[in-house]
Amino acid sequence: MEMIENIKTLLTERIDPRAIEEVQENGLQPALYIRQEYLVKVCELLRDTEDFYFDFLANITAVDYFPDPFFEVVYHLTSLPYQTQVTLKVRVVADRDLNQLPEVPSVVSVWRTADWHEREAYDLVGVYFTNHPDLRRILMPEDWQGYPLRKDYSDPEDYHGIPIN
Repeated sequence: MEMIENIKTLLTERIDPRAIEEVQENGLQPALYIRQEYLVKVCELLRDTEDFYFDFLANITAVDYFPDPFFEVVYHLTSLPYQTQVTLKVRVVADRDLNQLPEVPSVVSVWRTADWHEREAYDLVGVYFTNHPDLRRILMPEDWQGYPLRKDYSDPEDYHGIPIN
């Protein structure tokens, strides 16, 4: 928890005290909930600050909390030189309308590997990453309807006339 407290201090002093919504202390690893409007600045600061140097984005995933009207995007950051990890989360309140996807800023400008992680979260959960350089499906066909990892998703009966069981 000491690292989390140090990160909180850094973000409060260098970005804005409102950048952190809350700290999740339970679970396998503590996490910081970051307000999405501060996400890119927070990620840049955690990457560039010598005391932390989170130089590796290990994973991005999205979680659907249906029936509650929100999603979370989870970022697992690693400092290879220091052998430390931190988890950032962004909570996005959104309805289920497939024409108005939940939006989170892209962090591709911070870590290039975010490109593929964000495309996967977009493709499977339907989270839209603003300013992503090439946001398109990565696993599902381009004309696929819906997002298979949403909890209210139901498989289509067929795809281009081919039955799906």
